[in-house]
Amino acid sequence: MSSGSIDAVPRTTPRRRRRWVWWLVAAVMIVVTAVTATAVGAYVKLAGNVKHIEVGAEDLGTRPVKVATKAMNVLVVGSDQRNGKNAKYGRFAGERTDTIMLAHISPKRDNAMVISFPRDSMVQLPACRARQGLPGQQPHIGMINESFNSGGITCTWKTIEALTGIHIDHFVKVDFTGFKGMVDAIGGVEVCVPEPIDDTRALLRLPAGRQTLKGEQALGYVRARYSLGDGSDIGRIQRQQMFIASMVKKVMSGETLTDPTKLYGFLDAATKSVTTDPGLTPGVVKDLATSARGLAAGQIHFITTPWRYSLTHPGRVEWVEPLSTQLFKIVASDKPIADAGIKGGQAKVARSKIHVEVRNGTWRSGLATSVAAVLEERGYHIAKIGDTARKPYPKTTIAYSPKGATKAPTLSRDLVSSAGRLVPAATTGRLVLTIGDDWQGLKELNKAGAGGLESFDATNDSCASA
Repeated sequence: MSSGSIDAVPRTTPRRRRRWVWWLVAAVMIVVTAVTATAVGAYVKLAGNVKHIEVGAEDLGTRPVKVATKAMNVLVVGSDQRNGKNAKYGRFAGERTDTIMLAHISPKRDNAMVISFPRDSMVQLPACRARQGLPGQQPHIGMINESFNSGGITCTWKTIEALTGIHIDHFVKVDFTGFKGMVDAIGGVEVCVPEPIDDTRALLRLPAGRQTLKGEQALGYVRARYSLGDGSDIGRIQRQQMFIASMVKKVMSGETLTDPTKLYGFLDAATKSVTTDPGLTPGVVKDLATSARGLAAGQIHFITTPWRYSLTHPGRVEWVEPLSTQLFKIVASDKPIADAGIKGGQAKVARSKIHVEVRNGTWRSGLATSVAAVLEERGYHIAKIGDTARKPYPKTTIAYSPKGATKAPTLSRDLVSSAGRLVPAATTGRLVLTIGDDWQGLKELNKAGAGGLESFDATNDSCASA
């Protein structure tokens, strides 16, 4: 989506298909970096649970040069197979992935960055040879997750290296059954649900408020789409990132690390659901864990590749340049995170921490949906889209409670014109943007003081952001 008024660019709502998106626990790799030597010993004993797939040089072709030689870059994918116990979620043949992440662990093991790639991204896919019953892939423009369907993990590995220029060292593939087991092993993960959820597709019913989700509930929560926010895949990705951040925080807490039974249960569930390359040996993991045992949750940053809705491929997204390339270069060379232009939200609350309800107070049909699309592109969480009870509203307003007072200026700075209106009776931190007849769109990113990347770390409280 380019600069200027939002009305200058039409937006096609993403095709609403039932599918899986798994932000499968960067904790499988990242948490390992925080465990004690005793836990590493337990991991070695559990190594027999792990399955392996060989990724040969002939499959990867010409590869990027490893710039930061002591850093570790791990490809993390989530696998979706619906057979056996998983058939209740809907049957289909074979295996799919809707989650593709890259975990970058610094040479000194003192910080980590997890980059997510939206599964609807339209990108240039490389050639991959046929292997293990898969047809292979011809070079073409397509969705990023096609590579897994065409050539498995080796083709996905080659695709991510070709797109980012980042040399990948290892891969971790996790299935969603293991996700449930990992959540249960640590006693559940706390989330904040702003409104009651009743989603038959996700097999999920939850009351509003702060609560701890166990395996089945957690699975429904991270896959729910139509009953939350604006129903888009990007909105679901944002929610999943926050869930994983909360999960990582709990796994890396003393509550888990000092409880041998709980930690062993987590590792047992994780290893039973994990497939890696043979090079990711217990010895490699042990060395990684030993050198990084002091890594804190706040030093793990989650970032989504900068994206926008595609005008040429309706219902899909494309990456924003030069921001994406800038991010990949920073990671490949292990430059400080600040060099990527990442905004954390100290002086200004980051967009990634702000939930917005968009209401159309005009007679212009579809305006709320279009506005929500652009806000979502910029990193806001869209909580709800709708119309005002009466029309028209002459002025565009941002309603906020005392809890959301620090967030309103961030949204206000992104709009060409707006006015703030205090709602003291409201208890939620959500902002309510009511679009009036004076609506002039959003400012260009460079004029809005944006244009950088935003991340959030594993210390974030999802309830504080709701």
